[in-house]
Amino acid sequence: MRRPDHQTQADVTAGTVLAPYLRTQAADFLRSLRLHRENSAPSDAGPQAAEQAARALRRSSRRISGTLHTFRAALDPLWAEQLRTELAWLSGTLAREHAYAERLTRLLEALHGLSGAPPLPTARAGSGATAAGGVAVVDKERAVLGVGAARAGALLERQLTLARTRAHSAALQALGSSRFHAVADAVALLASEVPLSAAAAAPAGEMLHEPADRAEQRLLGAVAALPSDETAEPYNEAQDAPWHQTRLLLRLHRYAQEVLRGAPDPVLAGPGHALDLHRDAAEAATAASAAARTPRIAPTTAYALGVLHADQRHEVEAARSVFRESWPYATAAAVRP
Repeated sequence: MRRPDHQTQADVTAGTVLAPYLRTQAADFLRSLRLHRENSAPSDAGPQAAEQAARALRRSSRRISGTLHTFRAALDPLWAEQLRTELAWLSGTLAREHAYAERLTRLLEALHGLSGAPPLPTARAGSGATAAGGVAVVDKERAVLGVGAARAGALLERQLTLARTRAHSAALQALGSSRFHAVADAVALLASEVPLSAAAAAPAGEMLHEPADRAEQRLLGAVAALPSDETAEPYNEAQDAPWHQTRLLLRLHRYAQEVLRGAPDPVLAGPGHALDLHRDAAEAATAASAAARTPRIAPTTAYALGVLHADQRHEVEAARSVFRESWPYATAAAVRP
């Protein structure tokens, strides 16, 4: 998976490579924070601009946090661990509101597709009467689904809108907290001065390639350990965990490539997108399952939520297939960390 590296020649130190990248990400963080504050006031363009700024804020937070994790040996260890932890908290807090909104949109669109689709084709039958009976059963199931889908959509909208509102309040509270101001101050200092360790004076090829290679090997090991299609159980949500872990490891690998080579390997964009879809579908399925456990809901509502859960689990399986088809390093998949 190694790509040509033009930034870690023997005469370049690790700090010379690492510091500019971290300063750039810190500047992006501060710029996004300023835009978020400017667009948080009520206005026509405010909500959309604030959301874009929040996305950029999360993006730079993830890159700084991932870089501090992978290349911590070249940095002041206590400072790096503290800031990494705080940035992970900030990114996670800001992401929840967007995640709930996206989940609701995904589930409502899926419900519309399931309830508004034409009758499913029946299997070939030996007689016209049998075929007619099959069509009647399908039509009845579709009618039940149509009735339950509207109620299921309303239930999901209530639950996820409430969750989104709470996440929005938590994000506003976080952005106004002393904890966040301490994080912003630390990032502001990072934009001008990177706390490097003495080891950062070593050649970049020696100091940075080894941790980047470890990140790569962890990713390859995680891919190799994913359950095969033959052993995977579509509705066993416990099997989602290794896929989620692979997604996080792929992200760390991509950030390490940005530090060393200026950009991640482009062939990993497809697998990364597939893992994002996998995460979204898995979380949507969990939301549908949780809604189905709501006390005293109508049987038609529970039925629609069950169909929706099954639909999202099929999306999970589809995302796994796309990942396997797009993963470009099949010969390396047997490598262990």
